[in-house]
Amino acid sequence: MRRLIGLIVHNWPLKLAAVGLATLMYGGLALSQNTQSFAGVIQVRVQNQPENTVLLAQPDPVTQIRYYAPPGVPVGTSTFRASIDLDGVQPTGTVTSVRIEVDSPDGRVRVLGFEPAFATIQLDKLVAKDVPIKVDHGAVPPGLELGDTTIVPTSATVSGAASVVAHVVWATASVIIQPSGVDVDQDVELVPIDGNGNAVSPVDVTPSTARVTIPVFSNKQSKSLPVNPVVTGTPAAGFEVASVKVTPQVVLVQGDADQLSTLAAVDTQPVPLAGASTDQTVSTGLALPTGVVPVDVSTVVVAVELREVTGTRTFSAGLNLVGARSDYSYQLPIQSVLLTVGGSAADLDRLAGATLVADLEVAGLAPGVHEVPVTANLPAGTTLVAASPSSVRVTVSGPTPSGGSPGPAVSPAGG
Repeated sequence: MRRLIGLIVHNWPLKLAAVGLATLMYGGLALSQNTQSFAGVIQVRVQNQPENTVLLAQPDPVTQIRYYAPPGVPVGTSTFRASIDLDGVQPTGTVTSVRIEVDSPDGRVRVLGFEPAFATIQLDKLVAKDVPIKVDHGAVPPGLELGDTTIVPTSATVSGAASVVAHVVWATASVIIQPSGVDVDQDVELVPIDGNGNAVSPVDVTPSTARVTIPVFSNKQSKSLPVNPVVTGTPAAGFEVASVKVTPQVVLVQGDADQLSTLAAVDTQPVPLAGASTDQTVSTGLALPTGVVPVDVSTVVVAVELREVTGTRTFSAGLNLVGARSDYSYQLPIQSVLLTVGGSAADLDRLAGATLVADLEVAGLAPGVHEVPVTANLPAGTTLVAASPSSVRVTVSGPTPSGGSPGPAVSPAGG
């Protein structure tokens, strides 16, 4: 028995290693029998891309995967996930290799290998700059003449990878001049251009289009036309337009003969007056039809004079004796008159709630009957337009003897 045990434990490390090797070889044989290849397109996802950076091109997809899966497990493109991690990659614009990681969300599938193992990328800083916009109209057909080109806006912002944006020197808006002589007035797509005149990409352009206007003349003529100032909107409450003047009053324009023949005047761009309460002086452009261009001036000055809205209103007013003597008595046939007052709407509104008094100047009047004109001391900004009646008959009586019985009299309200 002891001899048998000795045989078993004799050189036991070598024997144990042999058993482990055999087990490993058996496992490898079993695994190799279940190792498969998948040929497909697995897009590589980008993770942890730094802020304000741009990837010049997406990494190439993984196209070959070796994997282990138990028999009967279905495999497709959704079985595998491929990604690269850009954390720590410097945005220098240079070509860099980044290791690709491939796994499977299905726990029964184990990835053993794949191709390609590395992705070639270019990570660069995201920058932006403004460049001018130029119009390329190509050759002008015979017999036609172009007017001044207008571009709105005159510049654009290009953004993208720093190494690419650095080559952009302007943005081009390309148009075609038609032999029929039709004016150009359209939105045109902008293309970023380098110093050699070649298009640059990938670059974003903001705005993506510009409005290009080019008058095209086939029979250009000139004509002097009066300027018609155009005002819009309503001034502030209580104000109205008193006058509108424009300088200069006449401008010289050019256009085809058939266009000019229909023009009797040139309008200005609208001058807004909404809510204005003071005079307005505005420099503004001319609202010319497409194909008609100014020759001498392109802007004019519009001067708008405002004034307060005035009117009249009639109020009832009591009578006030001015300069009456205390020892005299004064008799009046009426106790009130109608006053017609002129002024701005605001001033007249303020009078609506006030008590008005009409004045009769009786100072120095001797006993007897007198026709006294009606006057009124009104607030500033208002004037007396008329009184009805315009005068009042005042009977003045001298001192009454003691014990006498004087007739009806008006007590003086002033004096």
